[in-house]
Amino acid sequence: MKPTLQAIALAVLTAGSVCAAQAQQNILKVGVIEYTTNSKTNGIQGIGVPPGADAETGNAATLLFTYERLFTPNVGLELVIGVPPKIKAKATGSVAFLGDDVLSARNVAQTLILNYHFGSDGDRFRPYLGAGITYTKFTSVKSKLAPDVKLGDSTGLVVQAGLDYAFDKNWGLFASIARVDTKSKLVAAGTTVLTTEIDFRPVTYSFGLSYRY
Repeated sequence: MKPTLQAIALAVLTAGSVCAAQAQQNILKVGVIEYTTNSKTNGIQGIGVPPGADAETGNAATLLFTYERLFTPNVGLELVIGVPPKIKAKATGSVAFLGDDVLSARNVAQTLILNYHFGSDGDRFRPYLGAGITYTKFTSVKSKLAPDVKLGDSTGLVVQAGLDYAFDKNWGLFASIARVDTKSKLVAAGTTVLTTEIDFRPVTYSFGLSYRY
């Protein structure tokens, strides 16, 4: 069964009720995230497609929102969402003459991460490490090469490292870097059917404002 935003939120609430006996805090974060892809494909296949045809996805930036429930001063469960960025691809290899923007799609990702925060509650600087799972759905998929284009959903692992800086007991800044496992199968139907497997291999860089309560 594919995870949804509702399922992820339910997991957060369930984990919170299990740990209800312990002192808890909440952290809200708002910032920007740079989604940098390092895509790799198995080539574009289809009748009439020349050998060596390929494509390469680009980077995108968007707004980021996270909610983290701290079950202890060091352990928390974080839900990461954001405004879906628009990912574009350019033609490469033997079809490079087709140029940029041969494919575009919105990347709707929902991520759940278990974090460990080093140091003690009240420290001004607190690094953290986390690992979890992400579910990505691609919407508004378009291509100038075919009228009917689909990208399959993706479920994968995510690992992150970050740093929190506290101005006071409530407000602070955060920065993080994450490696995400995102793979999808593309099927484009037009005068012929084009297929490829895309491993986006994204690395994300985030920065913003945090509020603890």
